[in-house]
Amino acid sequence: MMTSRVRIGFLPLGGILDRYLTQGFLRVFAISLLWSTALFVVVEFFDIIGSLIATDVSIWTIVRYFFYKAPIAISRVIAFATLFSTLFSLGMLARAQEVIAMRSSGISVQRIALPLLILSLVVCLGTFFWNETLVPIFTRQAQMIYKNEIKKRQQKSLYGTADIWMRGDGSFVNVDNFDATTHTLRGVTVFLLDRDFSLRGLIEIPVAKWNGLGWKTEKATEWRIMKDGKVMSEKDTAAVPITDSPEDLKLLALGAEEFTFFDLQKMIADMRNKGMDATRYEVDLQSKLALPMISCLVVLIAIPFALKKQMSGSMALSFGIAGLIAFGYWVLAAFCLSLGKSAALPPWVSAWVPNAVFLMIGLFFFTAEE
Repeated sequence: MMTSRVRIGFLPLGGILDRYLTQGFLRVFAISLLWSTALFVVVEFFDIIGSLIATDVSIWTIVRYFFYKAPIAISRVIAFATLFSTLFSLGMLARAQEVIAMRSSGISVQRIALPLLILSLVVCLGTFFWNETLVPIFTRQAQMIYKNEIKKRQQKSLYGTADIWMRGDGSFVNVDNFDATTHTLRGVTVFLLDRDFSLRGLIEIPVAKWNGLGWKTEKATEWRIMKDGKVMSEKDTAAVPITDSPEDLKLLALGAEEFTFFDLQKMIADMRNKGMDATRYEVDLQSKLALPMISCLVVLIAIPFALKKQMSGSMALSFGIAGLIAFGYWVLAAFCLSLGKSAALPPWVSAWVPNAVFLMIGLFFFTAEE
């Protein structure tokens, strides 16, 4: 009898039990992903409804905007959908005493949960590739619609807060870096043009800061190209010919989700070569690797809760537990990422500490479950 129980405890993958658990999980996952994405879109709609009314945009523009927002919406809610699906699908089995029947046959909790853990790993990998393919393209298009058609801003930024190009009055302006936290421009170069667009000079401004009314600098160098071809330079404190406020530049800047991992890596290397601080982008780079892994970690935590009969089978209870776990991760991740972007923690530490904490919690409850 004991030999039979041990043999059953080490069931090979792909059997009837695994298919049964997988099908139950995927049914709930598809539905939960759909309604959680819809909820995200509704929240987003009410967040920008003021801008939609103020600019009187067309219905077609709104439809196009939310169509292009769909991939990033799915990316942001897929971990919650995975968590809720684990709680609810296993909870229903526990409520119907099917888990008791499995365990009485000698199948361990860890073996019961194995197909769900494998599925969560597939979700993690899928999320990473989803974020690297569809999300940057669609999000950039959504942002263009929002900036150009909803907020009525002319697109000026090429690479986010680094290497910004803008057109001024008789000039073009290039900014090496815009620090959205301190409202500081670094490496400003103003190319002064004649009416025939020939270069008549340029102004180099190492640092310019926003004082509430405009961009001011304490030191600038103006280079003038004379008619005989000679170049003359003089120190100057001329006003920076940029009319956009920090809030305008934030609107124009590209977010980290609009870059692929390798694009962001290249931008960081370019900033380092120019001697600029890329800490914030290094944190975003590490986050692109760390955040997709959360689906697997929350499944580890969810399984012990789902198998408790007194806490299983209720959609409302599953939703509540999923919400608490997701909120806990969000608070911890937001805190650590803010420390990383302020250089209080190394970028890789700030991105991976929340995952490490949840991994330890998940392994503790998962291995302790009997």
